[in-house]
Amino acid sequence: MLVPLQTLLERAPGRAIRLPRRLAALYGRLCLPPAQRRPYVFSNFVSTLDGVVSLGVRGHLGGADISGHNAMDRMVMGLLRAVADVVLIGAGTLNADRRHLWTPEGICPELAAEFHALRDALRKPPTPLTVIVSGSGKLDGSLPVFASAGARAVVLTTSAGARELARRQRLAPAAVRAIPTTGPTLSPAVILKAIRQLEAGNHVLLEGGPRLLGEFYARHLVDEQFLTLSPQLVGRSRGDRRLSLVMEQRFAPGSGRWARLIGVKRSADHLFLRYQMI
Repeated sequence: MLVPLQTLLERAPGRAIRLPRRLAALYGRLCLPPAQRRPYVFSNFVSTLDGVVSLGVRGHLGGADISGHNAMDRMVMGLLRAVADVVLIGAGTLNADRRHLWTPEGICPELAAEFHALRDALRKPPTPLTVIVSGSGKLDGSLPVFASAGARAVVLTTSAGARELARRQRLAPAAVRAIPTTGPTLSPAVILKAIRQLEAGNHVLLEGGPRLLGEFYARHLVDEQFLTLSPQLVGRSRGDRRLSLVMEQRFAPGSGRWARLIGVKRSADHLFLRYQMI
């Protein structure tokens, strides 16, 4: 059930976006700064109290198990997709939810009309561009994100990855961007440069996974973090596959990534936090 969020703190920078009436009633005020020298990158995740963002169990890899299928978490995800030009994901996120469309209505269909009205008012295409990063090119081109008329998707990959995708003969050439590189992966700076060259827009919503997010944090290329804090403890055991917000990166001591709290909203026992990275 969609129930308006209670705003506890609001000091986000940028110009307020004029939201359709129902979205404004549910979310409140939403400001988003303009892009400057590079695309503006904001991330959105849901986490348990003990910092887990994925249970790492087949059939329970996504955020729904973390949030407890919370309707307002879905609403916020849809809203952030609705104001984004690009939704950026890694191949692991694609494989974790193979039937999903990374569109506003793909996560919150009951607000589809409001999301479309918002994007129309912002003079954006009906859906954001889904950009999928895959160094290897080992993707299934028959998935809905590529085949659905309701989605737009581009794969950023290496030269070797592009050859693999061509061998599989599943994706149109226009849906693949091969980026020359000396290694098997693409750096965050290269990814953002490619997104700018696509001319899809300058507001990039990074939805994961934790390894891709960690690479962006390591290069200081995340501007904001939206984080839904779910009132659940799930724990970890030695050697399990449960993921935290950032994986395969270590910053502290001495080089931790710090943030300024710029927004707090509440829905029952869930907190919706917003941080500006400093």
